[in-house]
Amino acid sequence: MTNGDDLDARFNELIAQIDADEQRRMRAAATRGSRPPRSDKAMRPLGRAGRGLLATVAVITVIAAAGAVVAFRPDLLSPSVRPAGPVPEETQPVMAAPAATGVQTAAPGEETAADPFAGSPAEKYADGAAGFVMPKAKALGGVSKKEVAKALDRTRDLMAAAYLDHKTLMGGKPSAFMKLLDREQRAWYRKNLDLRKKDKDDFDSRGWVISFAPKTARLSTDVIKVSGRTTLAKARKYGRSGALLKLNHLVVYAVHRPGQPATTIRLVAHPTGSVFVYREAGELVLLLENWGHSSTPARCDVDDAFIHPSYADSAPDAVGASGPPSDPYDPHEEKGGEEDRKGECRASDPT
Repeated sequence: MTNGDDLDARFNELIAQIDADEQRRMRAAATRGSRPPRSDKAMRPLGRAGRGLLATVAVITVIAAAGAVVAFRPDLLSPSVRPAGPVPEETQPVMAAPAATGVQTAAPGEETAADPFAGSPAEKYADGAAGFVMPKAKALGGVSKKEVAKALDRTRDLMAAAYLDHKTLMGGKPSAFMKLLDREQRAWYRKNLDLRKKDKDDFDSRGWVISFAPKTARLSTDVIKVSGRTTLAKARKYGRSGALLKLNHLVVYAVHRPGQPATTIRLVAHPTGSVFVYREAGELVLLLENWGHSSTPARCDVDDAFIHPSYADSAPDAVGASGPPSDPYDPHEEKGGEEDRKGECRASDPT
């Protein structure tokens, strides 16, 4: 390695080999932010000093190019699985500001934008569970205010487990979601999980959570964007009085093919459902009803309860989309559970 004094000496030696007139022209050009004048002397073949300066500029250019790759490929800095232990201080890169906003998709080999949500409505959504905003608790249908508050907290936890839990998202067993269900509903859920359908009316309870089909997707960022609302009202069901929570949210993921971060897309899921809260035998019961979701861009020609993302280079879907394109960011588009169960495929605007 060459120390700082050697570098200074070499630089001064190089400068000394350039005559005074040429140095003045170069300083003037640098001040104007333009190239040196195209004089006869400037056009002559480069001597040893010129080649030395050119090499210095080349090194600077390579460093700048490497910085650009870091800025546009955040996956190189923030992998889904972070390395163990702290990163040594001398190896931490300096992040440059990205020169472009979000891009919906990128062809293999192209760089992805630093913020995959930039330029979309999701950019202004809350991060993660902060988007599951609950209404103010109040006594309803024989359920006390304190019990309603408890039910609201548990419902928020259920949504976080269903839509944000990494293990569940990657197609694993939704253990975090199951343990929050009441005992009887938990037994039903487990029995019907990943059900191999023998009849088209068989229901796979995997559809109550959001799971990408194994080996089809990886999260491009730790951030998941959430927006929506939960309403609270008095209700009577199954001969019982209680409180009814209705859920309507948009959850936006940035995902890519495993090992191909340049294929990053925004996938918009629209989960809906309700939770009936009542008292039975002195206990508070939360009964989940009609939970389901739609998602786009996703394949319609796979008959299971997983989401199969549709990337820019994916093969055409064997099932044709129907109807006029809908806005995937419109929370009033009622396109959740029942439609998914019927296997319908609706056209959608880009995400």
